[in-house]
Amino acid sequence: MARTRRAAFGRVATLLGATEVTPGLWDELEAALIQADVGVATTSDLLQRLRARAAREGILRAADLQSALRDELRRMLAAPENGSRQLDTARPAVALIVGTNGSGKTTSIAKLASRHKRDGRKVLLVAADTFRAAAGEQLDVWADRAGVEMIGGRPGADPGAIAFDALQAAQARGFDVVLVDTAGRLHIDEELMTELSAIKGSISPTEILFVADSMIGQDAVNVAKAFDERVGLTGVILTKLDGDARGGVALSVKAVTGKPIKFIGVGEKLDAFEPFHPDRMASRILGMGDVLTLIEKAHETFDQKKAEELGQKLKKDSFTLDDFKDQIQQMRKMGSFGDILGMIPGLGKLKGIKEMAPDEKDIKRIEAIINSMTMVERRDPAVLNGNRRLRIAKGSGTTVQDVNQLVKRYAEARKMMKRFTSGGMKGLKRGMPMFR
Repeated sequence: MARTRRAAFGRVATLLGATEVTPGLWDELEAALIQADVGVATTSDLLQRLRARAAREGILRAADLQSALRDELRRMLAAPENGSRQLDTARPAVALIVGTNGSGKTTSIAKLASRHKRDGRKVLLVAADTFRAAAGEQLDVWADRAGVEMIGGRPGADPGAIAFDALQAAQARGFDVVLVDTAGRLHIDEELMTELSAIKGSISPTEILFVADSMIGQDAVNVAKAFDERVGLTGVILTKLDGDARGGVALSVKAVTGKPIKFIGVGEKLDAFEPFHPDRMASRILGMGDVLTLIEKAHETFDQKKAEELGQKLKKDSFTLDDFKDQIQQMRKMGSFGDILGMIPGLGKLKGIKEMAPDEKDIKRIEAIINSMTMVERRDPAVLNGNRRLRIAKGSGTTVQDVNQLVKRYAEARKMMKRFTSGGMKGLKRGMPMFR
């Protein structure tokens, strides 16, 4: 299914790369959007608006249609002008987090807590899920990882009472943000909705955020609609958006519920959590990259002093294997290599781009091989004869072929980085073999 969605979004980009707007293009574009999980009703509305605009503005070129489509996507994804409430408008601000089991609800709560803590807020997590065994223990583990406090109750206790008591404690102890984890089910039932309504009545939350699993496509849209009708959502957190562009779900959730998407989950780690930007999601959907997010990730991750040192080393042609390993480790903090490359305009459309990027096992193997080398070997790989390579392979638990491949990648990385510093995107594309 993931490959099908990725191929469908690639098809949208390919269609809009044509020269002219033809009658057949509209039918193909409709089929591609539906296959990409945009949803029949949302696709129909989107294309109706796009056709009207094309007729009004006399759009005949596919390139101009792409620009118009991007504008329409941004408009459909944008939050309403009156916006939803933010968690910094009250003290303490209270967010009720709802969703079905398996959607990433508890993980999203921890990520949201970590984000608020980084912003200097005092955060309290509340385990109001007394239905699922070990739910409190699971949230406690995530609270510890995020470095925030947690309050819970015994299994089977009244969730509304737990949430109310926790809020009283948060007010007394000066917490800024209270995030309440609620019970989920594998499906929506009356008992769950009654419980959520009771919790809502006991704490009057500032926000009610629904966690939607983008992997389940249109089912996530239907579930979001049901939650909104019963408890009244103020926003959506869309999870599991790493790896493949599933922007179609974002379009449908926003169109059906009318509620803004607040955050997106793009990985397993605590910092793999981003504010939702309609313009950036529109670019992802169209395969146009997401440079702003890439820049933000780089700014948060890379050491400025090390970056300047690297630039000097490249100029002096003294880029070593230790530098190569350090760059890999810093890039890994930004997320998967495939996702990083996909944010760069043009590269996201290249066939097999993500498959070319090294995976986690490959990265660990690279680190093990370099760690098994002497300082002389790291500075000057030219000294690596057959005996040295055999010793390194044995010391790192790899093969001589793995060592040879690393040396080749390192040489290509040097070429790529030098080309990129002087030739921009063209240079980067010429250097792509480093990821093969």
